[in-house]
Amino acid sequence: MATRFSLGAFAGRFEETRLGAVREAVGEGTIRHQGDAGDSIYWLCYRRAQHRLWVVSSGEMGGPDHLVTEIVEELTEKDAGVSADCAIIPEKFSPVVLDSKLHLGMSRQEVITALGPPSKSEAAQIVYSHEGKLADGFDETAWLILGFGEDKLVSMRGGKTTTN
Repeated sequence: MATRFSLGAFAGRFEETRLGAVREAVGEGTIRHQGDAGDSIYWLCYRRAQHRLWVVSSGEMGGPDHLVTEIVEELTEKDAGVSADCAIIPEKFSPVVLDSKLHLGMSRQEVITALGPPSKSEAAQIVYSHEGKLADGFDETAWLILGFGEDKLVSMRGGKTTTN
């Protein structure tokens, strides 16, 4: 279950780390916003070589502190256009790792060995999902959506939200 992430030596936890803390640690990036009410999201976007990284806070679930609820990283094509909206992330903030285990470039078998059998498996994607009740009665949902190309992990989306 996705509960934490790291950008190089910077360690964060879903629903605990603020987008502003990520921005301050990296020293680059602009917190962007789109949508309203339940469709509202805030994010930081970064790029490094062929990597694109989004650190996301659901406007509703992340609350007024914009707590990180999701991390998305993917490899892009060599000739993919560079987005001016995405700041260059310093090399010391790589690799991006989810739950101290997952990083781009892993083989499908390495992922399954690290995490166990997936909730759902397709040729180019495997999904791990968890929904449960916490002791205090809150509902917890966590997910990992992992994309593969030529048997290597080329995209990962992981996150966690707690609701009452």
